[in-house]
Amino acid sequence: MMNQFLDTMPLPAATVTSTAATIQSWREGLSGVGTVRAINGVEVTTEAEGVVSAIHFKSGHFAHKGDLLVEIFAEPEKAQLQVLDAELRLARRNFVRIETLTKRGVTTEADLDNARSTLDQVVANIEVQRARVGQRRVVAPFSGVLGIRRIDLGQNVSPGEAVVSIQQLDPIFVDFSLPEQAYSMVKPGIPVVLTTDAFPGKPYHGKITAVDPQVDNATRNFLIQATLNNPKKHLRPGMFAQVAVLVDASRQVLVVPRTALIFAPYGVSVFVLEKDAQSGEMVANKRFVKTGEERGDLVEIVQGLLEGDVVASSGLLKLRNGGRAIINNENKPPDNPYPKPGNG
Repeated sequence: MMNQFLDTMPLPAATVTSTAATIQSWREGLSGVGTVRAINGVEVTTEAEGVVSAIHFKSGHFAHKGDLLVEIFAEPEKAQLQVLDAELRLARRNFVRIETLTKRGVTTEADLDNARSTLDQVVANIEVQRARVGQRRVVAPFSGVLGIRRIDLGQNVSPGEAVVSIQQLDPIFVDFSLPEQAYSMVKPGIPVVLTTDAFPGKPYHGKITAVDPQVDNATRNFLIQATLNNPKKHLRPGMFAQVAVLVDASRQVLVVPRTALIFAPYGVSVFVLEKDAQSGEMVANKRFVKTGEERGDLVEIVQGLLEGDVVASSGLLKLRNGGRAIINNENKPPDNPYPKPGNG
């Protein structure tokens, strides 16, 4: 009799919180990871070989386009330029003299052509020598922030040796990839929001400016470039970035809190709370569901529930299939699709 009583003894009612499956409009969201890149960023290099005679910049400072950064010893080249200047003066006098004599009929046109050719050759040689002298002056190719200098005063440098890096930081690019399924949803002008690990919680806003016409046949991803204003120079080239693309599209989804789901190897289920027709008590019935996208505290239900179905959102461990339940919603779990947890 005692065994029979224990076998048939009803389980006590479990106290749970409840929530109804609701329809929400979710904006389509695309997200990817990328790398911040300067619009212009290069290693400034030397064009000539020689000894560094002067350094006109400081590491980390801002340089304007055309600012002189480094001078390489160029006294022999400058002296050769003075020689050519003297030859130019002589060639001009000879040309004027022969031109005058030709007009008088004293010399031939061939003599005038030779004098003109000599003058032109000296002018061309001067231009070449001036270019050689200019190669011994390293200037900023565009306005930007300088990096740490790579050379020292008196150092013998070779052609192509790096002097300093320069980066144009405002505005700035971010390059990121998305799967090919999103190609039709992305086009220039769509806004993006960028976040970085260097400045957590700080969003940076920009717009897509270019979409690569080619899809990578290995990854099936395509490359996107967005441009962002960077007046405070927080974003630096090479930074890792999370990028959210704010596409102008939305869809209707049926959602329940994540806490209402029971995950098991054989599937995902919920406890649907329904009133028993005979006793009038609330009864928990287990039902398997198919889930979709997750956002914050909410999960999309693709199959298994209807709008308005009431499910248990906490206290699931105390429930049994067909067991009684008491609803107490004084302390319901969160159900925010965009939660912002604190640091504490």
